[in-house]
Amino acid sequence: MFEYQSIEKTVEDVLIKEKGSKFIGFAYPVISEEEVKSCLQKLYEEHPKATHHCYAFRLGLSGENYRANDDGEPSGSAGLPIYNQLLAHQLTNILVVVIRYYGGTKLGVSGLVKTYKETAKFTLESAKIITKELESDLKLSFKFSQQNVIFSLLNKNGAQILNFDAQQICTIDARIKTAQKENISNQLAEMLLDFEIIDL
Repeated sequence: MFEYQSIEKTVEDVLIKEKGSKFIGFAYPVISEEEVKSCLQKLYEEHPKATHHCYAFRLGLSGENYRANDDGEPSGSAGLPIYNQLLAHQLTNILVVVIRYYGGTKLGVSGLVKTYKETAKFTLESAKIITKELESDLKLSFKFSQQNVIFSLLNKNGAQILNFDAQQICTIDARIKTAQKENISNQLAEMLLDFEIIDL
C-alpha cells in the first residue's frame, strides 16, 4: 500500500534511428508536475532544434495523475505509445520523453507508433527499476529541553533529518516513510503542541 515501482535514476540519450530520423529517449524519476516541467524545460534548452519533444508521465501511487503529449505528431502516434510503456512496466512517478530530429522521410502513423514505442521501451530497459516507499515530510517545533526525546523517536523510526534549528523553540524538518506516519503522529501528539506531516 505504501510502495510503488519507479526507476532508480535518470536515463538519457537512448538513440534509435529510423529512415534518417533520430529518436532519443530520456527517463526521469519525478514526484511532481513542477519536476516534470523542469525536466522538459532542460530538454528544450539542450535540444532547441529537435522537431518534436513527445512525452508521457505518471504521478501518484497508482498513476492517477498522468498525461501523454504528441507535440505536433499525428494524434495518438507518440505520447500514447510512450504512456503505454509506462503501464506495461507498471511504473509511476516517472516521465519519459522521446525527442525526434526529422530526417526527411515520413514514417506514417503506424511507423511513428512503432518507433516511439520502441524508443520508450529501450529507454526503460536501460533503467534500473526499483521499488520505492512512499515518504512524508514532517515539520516539528518543540522546546529545547525536548530535543533528545525527539531525536531518539525520529532515529527509532528511521527518519531522515533535513533541517534542524536549535533555539529556545527548536524546529526540525524531517522525512519519514509514510508507513510509519500513524505511529509517529501518535507519539508526537503526546509530546508536542505543534507538528504537521505533509505527504509527498
